[in-house]
Amino acid sequence: MNVYDEAHSLAKAIKESGEFKEFDRMRKEIEQDKEASEMIGELQQLQVQIQTAQMSGSQPDQEIMNRLQSLSTMIATKPVAARFMQAQGAFMIMMNDVFGIIGEAVGLN
Repeated sequence: MNVYDEAHSLAKAIKESGEFKEFDRMRKEIEQDKEASEMIGELQQLQVQIQTAQMSGSQPDQEIMNRLQSLSTMIATKPVAARFMQAQGAFMIMMNDVFGIIGEAVGLN
């Protein structure tokens, strides 16, 4: 068994999964909606800022938290953005599961 061949097979299976296909479809749709795309981009930047603050042991700035809440509300009311976020979430759950399975198999809990 060649690990690289298996990795290519796994990559193909991921690309053929329903989770990836829906995420990819929604990603292309979101690219056509400038407002939704910008909102999602800003939301993702805020999430990174929050994670960075938490990893450094500090609390995220309240202004950032308020903006995140506001953006989340706006995204929830914009159907294309909400569908994108759902598709992205489902895809990320699948990918985390795959990484977890591989990590567990090689003892990297």
